[in-house]
Amino acid sequence: MIFGFFISTTLYRLLRPFIFLFDSEAAHTYFVSIGHWLGKHPRLRGWLKHLWLVENPILSQTIAGVNFINPVGLAAGFDYEAQLTDILPSIGFGFGTVGTITNEPSEGNPKPRLGRLIESRSLLVNKGFKNRGLDALIQEHQTSHFAIPIGLSIGKTNSKESATQTEAVSDIVKSFTKSEKANLPFAYYELNISCPNLYGKIEFYSPTHLRELLTAITNLKLKKPVFIKMPISETNEAIRAMLEVISQFPVAGVIFGNLQKDRSTPAFKSEEMKPAGPGNFSGKPTQQRSDELIKLAYKYTNGKLIIIGCGGIFSAEDAYKKIRAGASLVQLITGLVYKGPQLTAQINFGLVGFLKRDGFNNLAEAVGQDAIGPELEKDRDRCYDQLK
Repeated sequence: MIFGFFISTTLYRLLRPFIFLFDSEAAHTYFVSIGHWLGKHPRLRGWLKHLWLVENPILSQTIAGVNFINPVGLAAGFDYEAQLTDILPSIGFGFGTVGTITNEPSEGNPKPRLGRLIESRSLLVNKGFKNRGLDALIQEHQTSHFAIPIGLSIGKTNSKESATQTEAVSDIVKSFTKSEKANLPFAYYELNISCPNLYGKIEFYSPTHLRELLTAITNLKLKKPVFIKMPISETNEAIRAMLEVISQFPVAGVIFGNLQKDRSTPAFKSEEMKPAGPGNFSGKPTQQRSDELIKLAYKYTNGKLIIIGCGGIFSAEDAYKKIRAGASLVQLITGLVYKGPQLTAQINFGLVGFLKRDGFNNLAEAVGQDAIGPELEKDRDRCYDQLK
């Protein structure tokens, strides 16, 4: 397997300069189409699985009633047309999220919607929830079967028709209602309240607006666990206020976090920022704040909310840092673009080594070790049992 990693890494390193000659969105569309095609061929899936899947019981967890064979997932925002669900297990993912999907179709924001900041190891993102809409997703996947947990990210339709708070809540509720009625085979939901690239001035960060939205969703009595995609742009005080509201509802967990809005973040190379157009940023510029908020959320909720860490994962070390800060699962996108499709396998392989090195019998034992205090340690196992 190590030899396979070496060959895959070397090959991608040679191909990447050529790939990066092409427009970012065009390259993204092309590689998604390749992944979709590969996913339809069992023999090719089997070959890739043999090459890249790391299977070790030390990585497996049951979280909110869902079984994860490993903690590395594809974040929402890459497979926004739900085309990669068949290939993800074969390239080492333990789970993945499609979307964000909205009630009505959306063409997204005007182009360019994607760009690369190579030295900053970041992507400029301004897609604006480009997707075919929930009805098309239902038609395509109502009878699908997924080999790993696949989640559905839901957000408000990016249009003038859902440009007020009341309309936005109604629009999101319609999406959840349609999904539940169709009994789609997704294992969990992600509620995306933190996309910064949408029309209008809708926000669900204030406690009042967040409570209104979660009350409406709770009234639906959803059958699947819900994770909330959180911003990284807000202050610690604002995040604590959001967590206080979330803890009052039957929410399984939170995801930290979404895109970086602060263009003065030191992780950016200044020469790359000058020509950057509208949008916000993924990758390394999100890493530090993501890690900080994972630890904050774990400590503030006493480990009772499941946390998914997302932002700036380019290595097993990056993923393990998020786990020790309080994340039970991790998600990535940008690391794949810069490192290659073998990255997921490399992370899982590295995590096995780190867990064994540090004397953990399973991944759950490592969660929150860098955030945990004496008052939390005695309750950790009980918290995990309650959340299973």
